[in-house]
Amino acid sequence: MTVGIILALGILALLVALFYSRRVNAISIDSGASSPEEVEKLTEISSAIAEGAMAFLKREYRILTLFMAIFAIIIMFTVNDSRSGVSMGIYSAICFLIGAGTSVAAGYIGMKIATKGNVRTAAAARISLERAFSIAFESGAVMGFGLTGLAVVGLILVYTGLTNFLPSVEPHFIMEILSGFALGGSSVALFGRVGGGIYTKAADVGADLVGKVEAGIPEDDPRNPAVIADNVGDNVGDIAGMGADLFGSVAESTCAAMVIGAASFVALDEPLRTSALLFPLFVSGIGIVASLISLFFIRPKTEEKVEGSLKNALIISTLLMLVALYPFTMQMLPASFMLGERMFTNTGVFITLAAGLIAGLAIGLITEYFTSHRYSPVREVADASQTGAATNIIYGLSLGYNSAVIPMLILAITVVIGFSFAGMYGIAMAAIGMLGTIAVGLTIDAYGPVSDNAGGIAEMAEMGKDIRKRTDALDAAGNTTAAIGKGFAIGSAALTALALTAAFLTRAQSASINMLDPIVMAGLFVGAALPFAFSAMTMRSVGKAAFAMIEEVRRQFRTIPGLLEGKARADYSTCVDISTQASLKEMMAPGLMVIITPLLAGWFFGVQMLAGLLIGSLIVGVMLAISMANSGGAWDNAKKYIESG
Repeated sequence: MTVGIILALGILALLVALFYSRRVNAISIDSGASSPEEVEKLTEISSAIAEGAMAFLKREYRILTLFMAIFAIIIMFTVNDSRSGVSMGIYSAICFLIGAGTSVAAGYIGMKIATKGNVRTAAAARISLERAFSIAFESGAVMGFGLTGLAVVGLILVYTGLTNFLPSVEPHFIMEILSGFALGGSSVALFGRVGGGIYTKAADVGADLVGKVEAGIPEDDPRNPAVIADNVGDNVGDIAGMGADLFGSVAESTCAAMVIGAASFVALDEPLRTSALLFPLFVSGIGIVASLISLFFIRPKTEEKVEGSLKNALIISTLLMLVALYPFTMQMLPASFMLGERMFTNTGVFITLAAGLIAGLAIGLITEYFTSHRYSPVREVADASQTGAATNIIYGLSLGYNSAVIPMLILAITVVIGFSFAGMYGIAMAAIGMLGTIAVGLTIDAYGPVSDNAGGIAEMAEMGKDIRKRTDALDAAGNTTAAIGKGFAIGSAALTALALTAAFLTRAQSASINMLDPIVMAGLFVGAALPFAFSAMTMRSVGKAAFAMIEEVRRQFRTIPGLLEGKARADYSTCVDISTQASLKEMMAPGLMVIITPLLAGWFFGVQMLAGLLIGSLIVGVMLAISMANSGGAWDNAKKYIESG
C-alpha cells in the first residue's frame, strides 16, 4: 500500500511536469510578436541558444558516460559485505548507473523546456507582464516537478526491484545498496555543476567585459559575438547544473535517512515496517502535493509583486507541509523506537521535520534579504559602485561573508534539534524536511534563467525598451529566487552530508572520534583546505576560459568590417565552441579531486583521518558556498538596480 501511494505521488509530479510542458509548447511565438520579421528573428536566436545548449549537454554526457562506467566497475569490485549473503558490489553498481542516468534525464528535460520557454516568454512580454511571467513560471514548473517526480519514482522503483530480487537480504543491506542510486545522481551533479558553471561564467565575463565595458554596447546586444554563448550558459549552468545538483540532494538525504532508519525499524511487524522504512520517501511525496497547491496562489499583477508572489509560494507550501506531516508521521512511524542505545518517538521525528522545513524557509528569506535590491544590503553595494570597482568588490565580499553567519547558526540549531529528538535519523529527516518543498523551490529557481534568456532574446531581436523593461523585472526577481534556491541546496546538503558522515562512522564501527587525536585534527585541517582548493581550481578555470573568450570577441570586433555598426553578423558559434571546450576540459580536475581525496585519505590514514577530513570540508564548504552565492546574487541585482535608474 505504502509503495503504491509513493509511486502514485511520484507519477503525479511527472504528470504535472508533462501538463505544463505541453502548455508551454502549445504557445505560438507569433502570438506576441509584432511582425513576421520579428518572429523570424526570435526563432533564429532561440534556435541558436537551444542548439548550443543541447550540443554542450551531449558532449558533456558522453564524457560522463565513460567516467560513470569506470566508477561503476570500481564499485562492483570494492563494495562488499560477506554478512549480506549477496554480491553487494554488483547491485550497488547497477543502482549507481540508474541514479546517474536518472540525473542525466532530469537535466535534459529541464534544458529542453527552458530553451522552448525563453523565446515564448520574450514574445509574450509584448502582450503583458502577467502573460510573460506565466510562461516563464510554467517552464520552471516542468523542471521542478519533473525532477522531484523522477527522484521519487526512481527511488521507489529501485527499492521495489531490490526487495523482489533479494527477498532474503536484510533491509539495512538493501538500503546500503540503494544508496548507490544517490551516489550516481550526486556524481553527475558534481561534474554537471562544475562544467556548467565554468561555461556560463566564462561566456558572461567575456560578453560583458568586451561588449559593455570596452565597446560600450548594451548587454545582450546582437553585435556581441559572445551573447549567444552567454545565454546558452544560463541554461547549462543554472538549469541542467542546478537540476542535477538538487536531484543529488534529494536522493542523498532520502537514502541517508533510510540507511540510518533501517536498523531501527527492522524488528517491526508488517505493514508498519515498510511504512516506517519508506517514510522519508513519503515526505517527498507530501511535498509534491503541497507544492502543487501553492502554485494556485502565484498570480502577480504588477512588476513590484513578482518577487513577493514567488516568495509566497514557498511560504504557503511550507505551511501546508507542516499541517499535513503531523498525522502521517503519527500513523507511519512507531510510537517509540530504539536508535543505538537511545529511545525516540514519532513526535520527535515530526519536530525534526518541522525544524528542517522552517530552517529551509528561514535560510531562503535571509538569502532574499541579502540578494534582493528591495533591501539595504544590495543597495549599499550599488551605492558603493559610485566610487569605483574597488569599493563595489569590498562591499560585495563583505555582504557575502555577513550573509553566511545567520544561516550557519540556523543550521547549528537544526542539528541540535534533530539529534536531540531523533538522533542521527533526526538530522537526516531535517534535511528531508528542508527539501520537502523542492518541487516549488526548484520551479522558482528554474524560472530565473528562463526570464534571463527572455531578456537577452528581446534585446537581440530589438523588440524595444518597454519589452526589455518587463523582462528585466522578471529577471531581477529570478536572480533573487535563484539565490534562494542555492540557499536551500547548500543548507540541505550540509545536513545530508552530516547524516551520511554519521552513517559512515557507524558502519565503520567508529561512531565516536576524539577531536584531540592528531590524526583527526590533521584531517580537519586538510578538509578545511579542500573547499578553497576546489574554489581556486574552478575560478582559475573560469579565468582561463574567459581569457580565450575575451580574445575572440576582441578579434571579431577588430577583423569583421561593420560589426560594431550593426552592418555585419557576428560569428556566434566560435564563442559557443570556446566555452564548451574549456568547460569540458576544466571540469575534470576539480571533480576528480573531490572524489579521489576522501578515498586516498581513508585508504592511507584510516577512518579517523577521513572523519576529520569530511567534517572539516563540510563546515568550511558551507560557509564558503553561502558567502560566494550571496555575493554573486547581490552583485547581479545591484547591477539591475543601477540600470533601472
